[in-house]
Amino acid sequence: MQQIGRMLTPREALDIILAHVERLPTERVGLLEAAGRVLAEPVVAPEDHPPFPAATMDGFAVIHDDTSPWREIIGEQFAGHVVDVTVTPGTAVRITTGAPLPPGADAVVPVEDVEVVDDHVVIRRETVRPGENVRPVGVDVRRGELVIPAGTVLGPAEIGLLASLGISTVTVSRRPRVSVLSTGDELVEPDAPLGPGQIRDSNRFMLVAAARQAGAEVVWSGRGPDDVEQLTALLRERIAESDVVVSSGGVSVGERDLISAALRTLGTVHIERLFMKPGKPFHFVTVGSTLVFGLPGNPVSALVGFEIFVATALRAMTGQQPVEPELVTVVLEHDIEPGDRIEYQRAVVRCDADGVLRARNTGPQASARLLSAVGANAYVIVPPRAEPYRAGERLVAILRGPVRGMAERA
Repeated sequence: MQQIGRMLTPREALDIILAHVERLPTERVGLLEAAGRVLAEPVVAPEDHPPFPAATMDGFAVIHDDTSPWREIIGEQFAGHVVDVTVTPGTAVRITTGAPLPPGADAVVPVEDVEVVDDHVVIRRETVRPGENVRPVGVDVRRGELVIPAGTVLGPAEIGLLASLGISTVTVSRRPRVSVLSTGDELVEPDAPLGPGQIRDSNRFMLVAAARQAGAEVVWSGRGPDDVEQLTALLRERIAESDVVVSSGGVSVGERDLISAALRTLGTVHIERLFMKPGKPFHFVTVGSTLVFGLPGNPVSALVGFEIFVATALRAMTGQQPVEPELVTVVLEHDIEPGDRIEYQRAVVRCDADGVLRARNTGPQASARLLSAVGANAYVIVPPRAEPYRAGERLVAILRGPVRGMAERA
């Protein structure tokens, strides 16, 4: 249902957007191409890991309750090489870390606890425990165990685990195809000299980076023409080639809103304004299965709109879990004056010695001040109210980066 004529809360807008998301098809890729991709099917271990009992230290493989004072060294077992010997009472096999335990042995005594005399070894302690310094079969992963659920973004650890289990290809969601468009007569390239009234086109580069960071394939980026018919033709072309089209500028009331005019002729307009700051002007349009987002021209407004709404839609398209941004409760380190809309203040959240998350905003929060987002690892959500929020009060924040202090506590 269209929601034109009133400002929607961010929650209402997210619900509308997610209701129009369609899952992307899947594809098989090799492990070297799988980094950053979203796993489309759960992975179940096809075998035990490790597949054999293995030594965890360099030493000697022995029988734990063998009482022989001297044990004959009958062979050497190295990782990747197996000797055809069986440990019996009165014998031992020299072994290296990671090598399979030879038949008959049930423990490994480290080299620092033995004395080697010619071809014999003496254990310089009274007892050896069964299973000592041995990694049993399947201690890491059992055959049939769910090891990676669907919706996981594959990182180095996941890819290494897959390789260790003999899995060389995986089923992943296709990357969303995204086109990024900026509009405005005043825009010039970053390396161009500035003329009177001109500014550099920062939004396009910022949004391309944001789309790639969100796991998308940016298939096109550029600036739109200043003619509504030409702009409509360009949008129609990009919509046909993309899963998502993101534009910035030209959506505010009172602007030369070419984007708004073009989008109304192309598809169904679901959202035009949001009850939030920054980012009140915001268009969400569907053209078939393609999602079109019209973001404001102010850089911070465009960035917040992308990270809250567009990135969430991209995650939903690929089945990534969790879909929505992570919410945490933070304690304010200073007073905050609320506005008349839900505000997303750029902030630095840290974890103190007691494990409490504390938040401090990044200074002036003007929607054109992109510096306020640099170094910010969170958006503190500030609901409107009559009186200020005081230091020590709790608010909800969206994490957009790692929190200093949490790793140390872990």
